[in-house]
Amino acid sequence: MLPDATRAPRIAIPRTVRMLGFVSLFMDLSSELIHALLPIFLVTTMGMSVSALGVLEGAAEASAMIVKIFSGPISDWLGKRKALLLLGYGMAALSKPLFPLASTPLMVAIARIIDRVGKGIRGAPRDALIADIAPPEIRGACFGLRQSMDTVGAFAGPLAAIVLMFWFSDHIRTVLWFAVVPAFVAVGLIAFGIEEAASERASHAFRSPMHWRALQAFSGRYWFVVALGAAFTLTRFSEAFLVLRAQQTGLNIAWIPGVMVIMSLTYSLSAYPVGALSDRVDRRILLACGIVLLIAADLLLGMSASIVTVLIGVALWGLHMGFTQGILAAMVAETAPPTLRGSAFGVFNLVSGVCLLLASVIAGWLWDRHGASATFLGGAALAVVPVVMCRFAPHLGKLDR
Repeated sequence: MLPDATRAPRIAIPRTVRMLGFVSLFMDLSSELIHALLPIFLVTTMGMSVSALGVLEGAAEASAMIVKIFSGPISDWLGKRKALLLLGYGMAALSKPLFPLASTPLMVAIARIIDRVGKGIRGAPRDALIADIAPPEIRGACFGLRQSMDTVGAFAGPLAAIVLMFWFSDHIRTVLWFAVVPAFVAVGLIAFGIEEAASERASHAFRSPMHWRALQAFSGRYWFVVALGAAFTLTRFSEAFLVLRAQQTGLNIAWIPGVMVIMSLTYSLSAYPVGALSDRVDRRILLACGIVLLIAADLLLGMSASIVTVLIGVALWGLHMGFTQGILAAMVAETAPPTLRGSAFGVFNLVSGVCLLLASVIAGWLWDRHGASATFLGGAALAVVPVVMCRFAPHLGKLDR
């Protein structure tokens, strides 16, 4: 007989998780305001090729993931997460004024890399902090809530870009200045609103923050999750390609950030419910559903460039993010040793970062050589591999506790 869920005490999401959600909201508002306009700014205004954009976006996002290989283990070694959060969010905030000040693509690229390195520094310690303080019974909900609030900011940023583009008559540089304030609000919330969690230091086992022997502590279940994440990331590429696809429909430049609004809205609305549901059902099923949504999005975006089709494809892209990102984070947390969670997220993101770089470079090359359709249809074909891998992934969820 199943237990009566109505009589079970409700476990509250910790305050620090909610505060981290607000931090993510403000920083993503800032970052996505810029990101919604950056592809058009670089390709149309500065004359950058799509292949070069793919390399830049892949390098930027990959650098964020690769840096986590250092920040995660360091946070384990120190037994502290907050200082690295301040450093990472601080770097991202300081990069924001560089975008409107940039006069060449190189300056934009430098600002983008600094911003993403900051993201990499904060990412693994933040996820490890959530894993430290989240009750196991609601771990999926905690990761999902943080992800949902992150994507509320990702929704608000492009929406603000649309309004500001109309207000300032498509003057992109002026609009980019508005990204500065919310970034520094996020830093303030970290400084004054986040409390350090009590966590066990991993330094007793290893002499330095990073040591090859740490890899031996990870189980085969963890390494399968890493392999699954790598295969999945190879099928994805930067959302900048969504923006460029929307431009091909003939949308007015002021409306193009609406693409990111739609993607972020469906992402935000799905991440928390799916994360909470994953605490009650097999996470593999929900992850596979998310990858199928990615395949559907790629097929729509690859087969037609009409406004309606592209917008539906973008909405499905956002849903696939909501179905996959929080679940993958929860799977890493549940298969990693508690004292090495920062390291576990670091390794996971290192591998994913390399795959994301490859995915974006290949996507840009396909776009320039064979057109936009080849880019999205190629992604759909590759996504079959991680769907099959979900069948063999470790069984994680409520039934496993």
